Amino acid sequence: MATAVKMNPNTAHDTFPINGTDYIEFWVGNAKQASLYYRAAWGYRLIGYRGPETGVRDRASYLLEQGKVRLVITSALGPEGPIAEHVRLHGDGVRDMAFWVDDARDAHAKAIARGATSAQEPMVHRDAQGEVVTAAIQIYGDTIHSMVERKNYRGLFLPGFVEVKSPYAPESTGLKYVDHCVGNVELGRMNAWVKFYEDVLGFYNLLSFDDKTISTEYSALMSKVMSNGNGRIKFPINEPAAGKKKSQIDEYLEFYRGPGVTHIAIATDDIVKTVRALMARGVEFLKVPKAYYDTLLDRVGKIDEDLAPLAELGVLVDRDDEGYLLQIFTKPVQDRPTLFYEVIQRKGAKSFGAGNFKALFEAIEREQAARGNL
Repeated sequence: MATAVKMNPNTAHDTFPINGTDYIEFWVGNAKQASLYYRAAWGYRLIGYRGPETGVRDRASYLLEQGKVRLVITSALGPEGPIAEHVRLHGDGVRDMAFWVDDARDAHAKAIARGATSAQEPMVHRDAQGEVVTAAIQIYGDTIHSMVERKNYRGLFLPGFVEVKSPYAPESTGLKYVDHCVGNVELGRMNAWVKFYEDVLGFYNLLSFDDKTISTEYSALMSKVMSNGNGRIKFPINEPAAGKKKSQIDEYLEFYRGPGVTHIAIATDDIVKTVRALMARGVEFLKVPKAYYDTLLDRVGKIDEDLAPLAELGVLVDRDDEGYLLQIFTKPVQDRPTLFYEVIQRKGAKSFGAGNFKALFEAIEREQAARGNL
């Protein structure tokens, strides 16, 4: 069953303060084309660039922004090195979920003292606009958490990036901030990573879902949601569970060649408007049977939205003790069935849509079956 742990300052003792998500960096095969996809389809603005023209010889990076969401899209400029190897093994994927912190040196030192493995020792990056201090720790697979300290920097983003003012500026789709990021890990490894977030970062287990809660006729998985004390950073961690057929977690682990980030949830204030805009630009979403909406209001009670557009678009609704939420999930956004997105609008709810799990995962299974991977 699903169990909730109430937000309690006594259950979370953050190892170091985290102000929020600083950026998410993707390592991809072609950053120029991937960044254009996020601009054209998702409504991000290109605001910065780093590459050969700015003195960087091994990579090109494009800085995108919408609301409080910052994406860095990076590709290698040759076949050698960690970026090219990451893309060869995993395909396009998330390399870094970076934290915005007050003191990167202190954050890194405390994480290492509590058992983390360093992915980057503290470094100072300087230009005429000041300095940024960064450090990083390793998490599951080839994924890292950078710590970014910017209190002494007045520039665009990081030294080495130059501002870009592109004449191509698609309208925003209404995305506001990163709500949560979900990781998939191997069978039997979920609790080890839960303990890592507890011991190293001082996070706490906000919610837990077992294989009876997240199951269909064919497959099952288990999940635990980790949160920092202020609730700004939330990381659900999934592992597969025994089932008749291959679960979505098994499929991810097979095609990503190991653990990593499987989906990113981004918040909006108007999910109907956002989803309409995304669909008009070619973003594909999972669909649930129309019968889902026949009993929706009986299950979740009164909501502010009209039911017809939710049913038309395939938006799901769930309620907890503090309100309700609306959510919808994309199909994978690259050819490997690995990374996908969630668009979420919270109307008070702090949960993650447990009432929708069965309908959602049956929709994913239909896509798996079409790919021959169920």
